[in-house]
Formats: sequence, C-alpha cells, structure tokens
Amino acid sequence: MLEYVKVILQKVSFDLKLFEKELRKSISRYLQPTEVESLKKWCYDNFRHSKIHTSVLDECFELTY
Repeated sequence: MLEYVKVILQKVSFDLKLFEKELRKSISRYLQPTEVESLKKWCYDNFRHSKIHTSVLDECFELTY
C-alpha cells in the first residue's frame, strides 16, 4: 500500500488541497505506523523543495505516532 500511496501523492502534487487530502487519508486509514514513518521520510525527500508542500507535510505529520 505504501508504494501505491507514493504514486498517488506524486500524481496529485500539483494541487495542494488534493495533496493534503490524500496524505491525511493515507496516514489515518491505509498505512501502518512503520509505513507512516517511511512515507514521512519519502515525502520530505521528494517535496522539500516546495515550502508550500513542506508546510502541509509538517502539519500532517505532527500528529502521527
């Protein structure tokens, strides 16, 4: 499931609201805690170039396990 989530996030990254929605949904519904940690690392590695995405990542991952 983790790989699928990564694909989805890449595809929706053009729309910040949709990106946030999919990220939150993935964290809360689809992924195990260890997968969430892997996703967090992957997201920051892939989207850190965008301050807008970084703020969404910070907000979404601050409440994780």
